[in-house]
Amino acid sequence: MLDRNTFLHVVQHAPLISMDLLVPYQGQLLMGRRINEPARGSWFVPGGRIRKNETLEQAFARLCQAELGLTLALDQARLVGAFTHHYDSNFAEAPGVSTHYVVLGYQLPAGCLDPALTSLPVEQHAAYAWVGPQEKAKPVHPNSAAYFAALQLSP
Repeated sequence: MLDRNTFLHVVQHAPLISMDLLVPYQGQLLMGRRINEPARGSWFVPGGRIRKNETLEQAFARLCQAELGLTLALDQARLVGAFTHHYDSNFAEAPGVSTHYVVLGYQLPAGCLDPALTSLPVEQHAAYAWVGPQEKAKPVHPNSAAYFAALQLSP
């Protein structure tokens, strides 16, 4: 892991590579209300950065465990596509430093998660919910809202 200043320098000068975990259920997607920047307070799909020297398989397994408490292998998921995410803010809330992600969106297998959402980790998200494409009560971040179309989920 990089120290805070080194990582901020990376965020300022290079895109980050990450995976988003797309968990559909009855026309909705699993989303959590983000605790950290960027996108604090928004409803967002689970996911995270790929670490240096980590294979896609290792990153996927680690993120499924850390974000969802699930033990899954990459070959159990379907690559939905690559997405570009831009944010005006950054993890350190340093002024004038935006964040740029190149994101691999993976759809997880149907039924992999208990629909009651009672045992999900709380390190990155304050709450979890199944959110539909026409949800008005929850501010879904546009980067996560794009996954509704990518998965052809409609109201």
